[in-house]
Amino acid sequence: MEHLETIHLEYVLNTSSRQNLWAIISTPVGLEGWFADKVTSRGKVYNFFWEGEEARNAIITGKRLQSFIKFKWESDSRENLDNTYFELRISQSELTNQCILSITEVLAKEEAKDQIELWKTEVETMRRVYGF
Repeated sequence: MEHLETIHLEYVLNTSSRQNLWAIISTPVGLEGWFADKVTSRGKVYNFFWEGEEARNAIITGKRLQSFIKFKWESDSRENLDNTYFELRISQSELTNQCILSITEVLAKEEAKDQIELWKTEVETMRRVYGF
């Protein structure tokens, strides 16, 4: 029996454009720049492809324009993992006007440490690719 854990990460980005950041976290083209090697979508279903790995599909289960997008992996049908998801949320610092990307993910407890490192790497790629 696996136990779930919630991880929450925040990254201050060198941009004040919610519109630009929204496109990067919510569109296939934007997600291809930092999250996956290839992304396609059909309606609320996004297909993510990584080199050397199988594709994974995720369903958008929540979205508010320029605010947040929430995905549930279709492949998480393992016992007790029905509530797994990841959410990308945009907020703005009142002091600096910079965008803050908040990442929340609910996942199997034993995967949490590796996933935190993976998110750090992916956000660093985002910073490099988009100049954030």
